[in-house]
Amino acid sequence: MKKVKIIKEQLKTAQSHHKSYSDVRRIDLEFKEDDWVFLKVSPMNGIMQFGRKGKLSSRYVRPYRFIQRISQVAYKLDLPPEMSLVHPVFHVSMLKKVIGDPSLIVPVETIEVNEELTYEEIPVAILDRQV
Repeated sequence: MKKVKIIKEQLKTAQSHHKSYSDVRRIDLEFKEDDWVFLKVSPMNGIMQFGRKGKLSSRYVRPYRFIQRISQVAYKLDLPPEMSLVHPVFHVSMLKKVIGDPSLIVPVETIEVNEELTYEEIPVAILDRQV
């Protein structure tokens, strides 16, 4: 029983160290009404997102206007009609505040995002062939 007690104390010490490190890095985000936010898109292996593959693929999609705060961590966004399949309420971890003027951001071509917030790029033309 003595050894079990020592192990529990060491685990508790390790957990408190990890918690103190994570608490320092945690930032509480809050948005005001009519703020603009970027929406996070989940990257998928082997699928090109917004013209780039791998590490350089975009993690956030164009800015959307924040409409309503549902709870402390849930926010409702004003999504365009082409994203009508996606539920408009998102967790704060999937949002990033737009710094600067959102009108200056160049819009990405029309993107069809599915329910899982992923997107598959379809090639437009074959530029080269090898036999």
